[in-house]
Amino acid sequence: MELGNLKPAKGAVKGGSKRLGRGQGSGTGGTASRGHKGAKSRSGYSKKIGFEGGQMPLQRRVPKFGFTNINRKEYAGINLDTLQGLADAKKIKTNIDQDAMIQLRLVGKNDLIKILGRGELSAKLKVSAHKFTATAKAAIEAAGGEAITIE
Repeated sequence: MELGNLKPAKGAVKGGSKRLGRGQGSGTGGTASRGHKGAKSRSGYSKKIGFEGGQMPLQRRVPKFGFTNINRKEYAGINLDTLQGLADAKKIKTNIDQDAMIQLRLVGKNDLIKILGRGELSAKLKVSAHKFTATAKAAIEAAGGEAITIE
C-alpha cells in the first residue's frame, strides 16, 4: 500500500451525482435543471401539504357538516355467542376478564369492553367488562353466571 493507491472503503463515499448550478461548462449550469421561472425554480421553495397547483384543494372542496363529540367513548363489542364458543372450545373455564380477552385477541389492550346480547349462553361464566347490554346481563345471570362492571 502506497500513497498513490489509497482509496476510501467501498460504500464510504456517496457521490456520482452531478453538482448543479456550477457554471455552463458542467452541463448543468444556468437554470440548474430547474426550468425557467415559477415557484419551483426559486430557492426556498417548499410545496404546502394538500396544495394542488392553485386548484381548490380536496380538503376545502368537500362539505363539512354534522357534529363530532370529542368525549365519545368507543367500546369493543363481544357477543354472548362468542363467549359460548370459547367455553365450548375449553378456552375459558369460569372467569373471563379483560386480561383473558386480550390474550384471546378479542380486544386490544387499550379497548373498553362491552358485552352484547347476540346468541345464547348456557355456560356459567363470571364475566368482567366495562359495560353490558340489558339482554346480555340478563342472559349471563339466567345461565347462573355473574356480570361484573369494571371501572
